[in-house]
Amino acid sequence: MSAYERATGALDLTPAPGAAPFPRMVLAQAGAELRATLRNGEQLLLTLIIPVLLLVGFSLAPLIDLGGGRRVDFLVPGVLALAVMSTAFTGQAIATGFERRYGVLKRLGATPLTRSGLMLAKTLAVLAVEAIQAVVIVAVGLALGWRPQGSFLAVALLIVAGTAAFSGLGLLMAGTLRAEATLAAANLVYLVLLGAGGVVFPLTKFPESVRPALEVLPISALTDGLRAVLAEGAALPLVPLGVLTAWAVLSLGLVSRTFRWE
Repeated sequence: MSAYERATGALDLTPAPGAAPFPRMVLAQAGAELRATLRNGEQLLLTLIIPVLLLVGFSLAPLIDLGGGRRVDFLVPGVLALAVMSTAFTGQAIATGFERRYGVLKRLGATPLTRSGLMLAKTLAVLAVEAIQAVVIVAVGLALGWRPQGSFLAVALLIVAGTAAFSGLGLLMAGTLRAEATLAAANLVYLVLLGAGGVVFPLTKFPESVRPALEVLPISALTDGLRAVLAEGAALPLVPLGVLTAWAVLSLGLVSRTFRWE
């Protein structure tokens, strides 16, 4: 070893091929998923603009009967639930369905990231979008006079459970249907649940014969749970949380068995 090498330290320039650490790969893929979502105008309309327009429009439309209490206190929890559904279910189902059609999932599944890492990255991207949605919706709600109550931890647990339930349902749809069918079905389900899930209309407006079925829908459970916490100051509502957990376990279990990557 020369005097220069001893003074500066020997440099090992031998190539060392190998995969990056798993957390770094997951975060890199999550960043790519998030950027793709934010660059997609149609997705942005669905996940952010529509919920905000519904919140403002129904808050300022006195001719529409939303039941007793302040209108904005009723609407903000429902719109937050709608934002979770639009991102975790509708947006993810459509995006994943077309990724599967064009072979993106097949190629990503063969990388060192692994399929479980890809699903984790998608989940992190969904949570990041939901955080952006929550900030915007809460800001608009506060501007309209909304004053939230309850525990932040209870709200966070409900949103995480709702995200898991809707993600499972979205991936189940994307992994079993063709991309075009997923696009149509996801948007149809979004519209149906928007009208029948207690988001902007109380479930008491529906006939008593159908209320038990509507109450066990994931969007109804998430809406009722958030409304109980944020509008009524209740502790963690266990029944809505249990409904969301059951949907999450069922849908994610089916995804693990039936999802087709090709």
